[in-house]
Amino acid sequence: MLDSKIPPGALEHKWNEYKGHVKLVNPANKRKIEIIVVGTGLAGASAAASLGEMGYKVKAYCFQDSPRRAHSIAAQGGINAAKNYQNDGDSVFRLFYDTIKGGDYRSREANVHRLAEVSTNIIDQCVAQGVPFAREYGGLLSNRSFGGTQVQRTFYAAGQTGQQLLIGAYQALERQISLGNVTMYARHEMQELVIIDGKARGIITRNLISGKLERHFGHTVVLCTGGYGNVFYLSTNAMGCNVTAIWKAHKKGAFFGNPCFTQIHPTCIPVSGDYQSKLTLMSESLRNDGRIWVPKKQNDNRKPGEIPEEERDYYLERRYPAFGNLVPRDVASRAAKERCDAGYGVGTSRQAVYLDYAEAIIRYGKVECHKLGLENSTTEVIRQYGKEVIKEKYGNLFDMYEKITGENPYEVPMRIYPAVHYTMGGLWVDYELMTTIPGLYCMGEANFSDHGANRLGASALMQGLADGYFVIPYTIGNYLSDDIRTANIPTDHPAFESAELAVSDRMTRLKNINGTKTVEYFHKQLGKIMWDKCGMARNERNLKEAITEIQQLKKEFFSDLKIPGDIYEMNPELDKANRVADFIELGELMCIDALNRKESCGGHFREEMQTEEGEAKRDDEHFTYVAAWEFKSEHEWELHPETLVFDVAKPTQRSYK
Repeated sequence: MLDSKIPPGALEHKWNEYKGHVKLVNPANKRKIEIIVVGTGLAGASAAASLGEMGYKVKAYCFQDSPRRAHSIAAQGGINAAKNYQNDGDSVFRLFYDTIKGGDYRSREANVHRLAEVSTNIIDQCVAQGVPFAREYGGLLSNRSFGGTQVQRTFYAAGQTGQQLLIGAYQALERQISLGNVTMYARHEMQELVIIDGKARGIITRNLISGKLERHFGHTVVLCTGGYGNVFYLSTNAMGCNVTAIWKAHKKGAFFGNPCFTQIHPTCIPVSGDYQSKLTLMSESLRNDGRIWVPKKQNDNRKPGEIPEEERDYYLERRYPAFGNLVPRDVASRAAKERCDAGYGVGTSRQAVYLDYAEAIIRYGKVECHKLGLENSTTEVIRQYGKEVIKEKYGNLFDMYEKITGENPYEVPMRIYPAVHYTMGGLWVDYELMTTIPGLYCMGEANFSDHGANRLGASALMQGLADGYFVIPYTIGNYLSDDIRTANIPTDHPAFESAELAVSDRMTRLKNINGTKTVEYFHKQLGKIMWDKCGMARNERNLKEAITEIQQLKKEFFSDLKIPGDIYEMNPELDKANRVADFIELGELMCIDALNRKESCGGHFREEMQTEEGEAKRDDEHFTYVAAWEFKSEHEWELHPETLVFDVAKPTQRSYK
């Protein structure tokens, strides 16, 4: 039976009550305790910096050459917080409710309410670090709208919010490194979890420069390694993003929660050819001012400027008048797919819709002209002033789009289409962010905890920083307070030796296959299976086929893979092979989870389960639970459902109309 360790009492008091009664570690004992933090994105960097500042001895690991290269840097649009600076009705409760509803009632209430509570502290923390959030004319921090909400609560720094927040966390981390409280291991990738007497006590890493395997002890291990969207091959994730760290922990006993919950982002630059290795995200913030449409006529070959207003279908505004272009990502993505599948797509592939800024440019231009007293300005003058406003708000995103596509989005609408973006699933954790392995914690996108079946835009950065700055500093002490008498365990302990031997044997096995096909070949094959049969739409027949095909692909992988180079040297192909091997196994579990969940909710859309209007149809009677999977053996997992109880946000059919 899973114990989520949710504190008793009223929802709004749980976190404060927990903090008031949690066990502590005194400063002298903190200096004796070593904590391993794997991953140095927003969750990892903020956790390592916070724990180091508290006095723990922290060891941080990343496979990049610097923590500043973590994928958090790619986040564009913003970070949510219930500050209510716009005085438009926002509150902690409204952020909590929007998140629960956006996740289609498949999130844990207590975790989400805590996230909403600490969101306000995150902004103060980041401002104190010097994060250059956008500001209004009077100096107050600016906010903009994001999908799934009717208030403006998203703080932003142009279109590079993730980069600025990561620099803030990185500075805090580097300060602790300079003080000697944190030891940084760059270009090290975790390959195995070490468990001693049932507790997480260390990791085995591979030095990606020398190829050498290394042993590292810690009283506890914290995994902050991001999402696994690259299981689909093409995604908006950086190409290095992988599942390896949490997958190794899963195979050692950590349950995997909701693996099939994958978010498809509606505003990505469409696929342009088979040669592509990744996709580019256009921030959801663009839906704040842009209007999405397709021609009303099927297979319309006219240029967008040649299609008059009355022949355009602003389908999100038509179908969802209350939220319009700001419906949640899963809703917007399915609507775009439906229009394209019905023959209304645009571009040469017909797999795209328009994101149009023409109206916003005119609207902002008129305001600027009015401010300057230019009452009788020409349309061209109005457009020029409007472009300047858009450039200030979204300029780097527009520049990026033009650089990639060769089209000027100030003059012609952007072409966008949904793509894999974020994974709501991850290691199952309790209220304290601990997995089912004692002493092993998991934070940020690597865990399942806060977003249910669909993440609201601008909440990823919020969760990562909330976990690192404001949650783990309290919860980890509750565990370590009982561990203060545990001395450092030498790395020649038999558990370290056997873990390193397992890694060495796995690498030798991969290297000695000596087949004919590259890692890239197998990754592409897996991605095609996953996207076609476990992507935006799923059904029983396709999922069963996918499971069989993935099992066959695994056999082929381990019989016909070719890896050049040697094991004990820099070998990116070997690194990639390790990751793809884990992706193949993960892909099978994702399909099993999707097959088992006979309902549609959020990003999980089973074609057999939809309303007459084509919306997701939940089955609250049978599936109001977190699907926590335990690894048993090859091709075999056991389901341990954690029943979700909603005391405050009672489940209803989601409606954004």
